[in-house]
Amino acid sequence: MTDLETRVTPPGSAALRRAAPALLGYAAVRALGLLALALWSAARDKNAYTLLTARWDALWYTRVAELGYGYEVRLPNGDVHSNLAFFPLLPWLERLLHAVTPLSYADAGFVVSLLASLAAAGGIFAVADHVYGRRAGVCAVLVWAVLPVGIVQSMAYSESLFTALAAWSLYAVLTGRWVTAGALASLSGLTRPVGLAVVAAVWVSSAVSFARTRSAAPEPGAHAARRALGMVLAPLGAAGYVLWVGHRTGKGPLGYLDVQAGWRNGFDGGYAFARFVADKFTSFPSALAGLGLIVGVALLLWLYVVGVRQGQPLPLVVYTGVVLALALCASSYFGSKPRLLLPAFPLLFPLAVALARLRTPRSALVVACAAVASAVYGAWWLNGSGPP
Repeated sequence: MTDLETRVTPPGSAALRRAAPALLGYAAVRALGLLALALWSAARDKNAYTLLTARWDALWYTRVAELGYGYEVRLPNGDVHSNLAFFPLLPWLERLLHAVTPLSYADAGFVVSLLASLAAAGGIFAVADHVYGRRAGVCAVLVWAVLPVGIVQSMAYSESLFTALAAWSLYAVLTGRWVTAGALASLSGLTRPVGLAVVAAVWVSSAVSFARTRSAAPEPGAHAARRALGMVLAPLGAAGYVLWVGHRTGKGPLGYLDVQAGWRNGFDGGYAFARFVADKFTSFPSALAGLGLIVGVALLLWLYVVGVRQGQPLPLVVYTGVVLALALCASSYFGSKPRLLLPAFPLLFPLAVALARLRTPRSALVVACAAVASAVYGAWWLNGSGPP
């Protein structure tokens, strides 16, 4: 199935029953990861819940939720870390949940992340089921769950929230729900800068759909109007926040780029990342890490090419390509790149299709082994360097 071909979409209750195996499997994998983290942390006299809710970006989000924007840290080297770098949807949700429940801001972030991760699993299933069928959809969700950095899906970070919005926006595109796709794309643009990938998928798919329907036969005006409205809605979230930051900083439309520069984030076409990898080959032990990075990038590109060859629909190809480009070609913290790639779930579809072709006992064994490895790695990683 290619481009925007559609299956019959089941009603709500039927869709939930259809997705139930994927959601239950996802919940089981994440529960195993949290259990491993709790046991590992206890053995090291650390608090697993603190690791999930009160370190790195989670602290920045809760500070925005509690105090608003305007906080910054000036480092000795002159860098300025401003909380304007963090998009507002997650802290807005944290503030809302804190206002209507007894939860603290950190608790609210954790709850939002848990709910969003289930929504993301549902969205990934819906997309994969639509394109490849139910069995591949279940496998796609499980493969996403057992990623080595899957523990981030349970942290008070914005990756799960963004992935949920992106997946359901892409599903809306695939099923011709243009207004819904545009609205969800707008919300994704309020969540992370990579929301541009969702906007690109909506715009390119809309333009191609318009060109095809125009060349084939006239379409009802209402359809064209909904598609146009979806295109208008899609960029509003990201554009609105970026323009607000520019106004807030007094530096105009490009003010957000200055904020990111204070964090040494930027887009340099991959030069800084390539130099980082090359520097690994200056000594023997680190050369192994450099080789691993090269193999990892090659694997990502290979999965992307395989997905294209397997006929992934245009919205997925565009979305995944932009996510890959922004993650690999940005001069951001290199240790963050694995978690920045979490939203690129269509990369996993070739693996899911291959897994779906195995007999059930064999595929279950593969998933179980991967889940244990992911849980152990996540517990070790989060108790150590963790995701910056």
